Amino acid sequence: MALLARTGRHRQRYQDGFRLVSGCIPYRLKKNVDDHTGGLEDRLEVLMISSPNRHDLVFPKGGWEDDETVFAAACREALEEAGVRGNLDENPLGEWKFRSKSRQNSSSLEGGCWGYMFALEVVEELESWPEQANHERKWLTVMEASELCRYEWMRIALEECRQRVLQDNEHQTGDDTAIISAPAPVSEVAGHQISLPSYFVKSSGTQHLENPINALC
Repeated sequence: MALLARTGRHRQRYQDGFRLVSGCIPYRLKKNVDDHTGGLEDRLEVLMISSPNRHDLVFPKGGWEDDETVFAAACREALEEAGVRGNLDENPLGEWKFRSKSRQNSSSLEGGCWGYMFALEVVEELESWPEQANHERKWLTVMEASELCRYEWMRIALEECRQRVLQDNEHQTGDDTAIISAPAPVSEVAGHQISLPSYFVKSSGTQHLENPINALC
């Protein structure tokens, strides 16, 4: 059965006038590199996608709908826009308030977006995906991705992802590498009560969120 992307905003969540958005930074650690003396950072790659009518690259993200968790929304966007599945870290990389592309010239955040970003360890790349016609995907080093990030909030999320992946992989031992699945306790993200999804979610300790950052998306 062909996968289909969700369309429309009739199930879109809103909070205090902001459209709630969820997304992720898909990443992988290459198993084979030409330079065998390289460390974890040399093996780390992140996945970015093109967007219609633009020449830059972005990370998968989109509206968080009222019949799904914030985690499920991030995984859905990764599947629909980038054609990847994986293990989602349940601790957000951060949260940001920003203007949508249609309101970039406005000085007000009214009608803007409130977004949550997560790290997604990719375990499967699909040969075809729902929005393949609109989004090409490209694996990049962290340095390459940082140079291509359209806005500062994207670079901040990328750096948080880089630090977390390196730290997790340098200190993984025993139970620290466990993958857990639902049912699980209810969590909260910035006041929004959410339950863990039925697919795999990786826990990597306590996340301390910075204050929301006003930026463009």
